[in-house]
Parts: sequence; structure tokens; C-alpha cells
Amino acid sequence: MTMRFKRILLKLSGESLMGEQGFGIDPQRLSDYAQQIKEVHEMGVQIGIVIGGGNIFRGLSGSQKGFDRVKGDQMGMCATVINSLALSSALGAIGVKTKVLTAIRMEPIGEFYSKWKAIEAMESGHVCIFSAGTGSPYFTTDTGSSLRGIEIEADVMLKGTRVDGIYTADPEKDPKATKFTDITYDEIYTRGLKVMDLTATTMCKENDLPIYVFNMDVYGNLKRVIDGEEIGTLVHN
Repeated sequence: MTMRFKRILLKLSGESLMGEQGFGIDPQRLSDYAQQIKEVHEMGVQIGIVIGGGNIFRGLSGSQKGFDRVKGDQMGMCATVINSLALSSALGAIGVKTKVLTAIRMEPIGEFYSKWKAIEAMESGHVCIFSAGTGSPYFTTDTGSSLRGIEIEADVMLKGTRVDGIYTADPEKDPKATKFTDITYDEIYTRGLKVMDLTATTMCKENDLPIYVFNMDVYGNLKRVIDGEEIGTLVHN
């Protein structure tokens, strides 16, 4: 079987981890994610993962409520570490070797990130989970995903969201909104579409890292993307 991608950077939403609970980590959603990742890992795909922390704390929204922005972002980084440990534990429970790498030193919780350590781990069969964002405030986990995807020389960033792709408008608000099968970065800018924040989008454009947006909450969709089914939207140069 010819795989569509050899190495991927999977960006997961922290909010999606809440499942039906509305807060924290839903054990069923966590288990579903782990099973989907295992399925793709067993196909021979090398996997790096960045997961957000919005189910626990989001730095930007915290700063809007009076938190110091730097401290708020640091709290958000810690939230991503919690989610990364949870996903690592869920994967380990079903026999998948993982390595949690952190952008800020916090051994023994995780190893300090480096590109070469990550690539070596993925090539030896580990799923690498990159936590604590970029390690700096004022950057989102989307930007962290772009940075890690470029560094590890991923073929694509797979952005797992709660929607099945990119639309001309918000499909929940505009029933006439139509979905793109693929779209260029330039068109994203021209139309003012918010796929990711501007910094993250620009990094991917300038380093020619395509993004594939799909609904990760539908069980089996990750494998469908790897198999080449057109279930989402491809963003490219």
C-alpha cells in the first residue's frame, strides 16, 4: 500500500478533548483519539502531535479577564502539557510507544525538545507529543504546530477540528456556505478566512507546509485522510 504521507504533524484541539462534558478531558474522546492514532501509526506513518489547552485554560482569553498576558500564556502552556500527558498515557495503555517533548525544561514530566531528538524518536517507532507550545508567550499552539511541523520536516500538518473543512463562511451561521476541497494560502488571505492565526498560516506558506483541515471527532477520519479520501480541505501554495 502506498501511503499518502510518510510523516505528519497532527494538530489536535484541546476543546475537542472535552467531548460531551463541556470541560476537562472526556475519557471516551481521549480513547477514540488514541485508537485512531494507533491505527495510523501501525500503517507505518511517523507521527508528531501538538495538542491545544483550551479545555483547561486559554492564555489569550485569560488576559482579557485581567490576567497578565505572559503569565496567562504560561498557564496555557501548562494546560497543553496536561493534555499531552493524558494522550501519552492513553496511547501507552494500548501499546503505542510515546515520547512527550516539552518546549520548556520540566524533566521528568517530559524531555526538553530538539528537532533531532524528535526525528530520531519517530524513526524508532515512537509517537512524539510536543507540548508547552513554542515555550514563549504571545504564540498560539497553532504557531507551535507550524513550527514543529516545519522543524520535523513533516509532509503535511493535519489539523483535526470539530468541522469537516474550510467553508466560504461559518456553516453554522450561514446555510449557503460552501466547502472548499482545496484552497491556496493566498486565497485564505484574500478572503480573510481564519484557518489558523496569521503567524501560523504565514509560517506554513513561507516554508511550503500544506495543511489539511478535517473533522477528527468522527471516528476513523484520521485513517481516511491518510488513505487519500477527500473528506476535508487542503491548504497549499
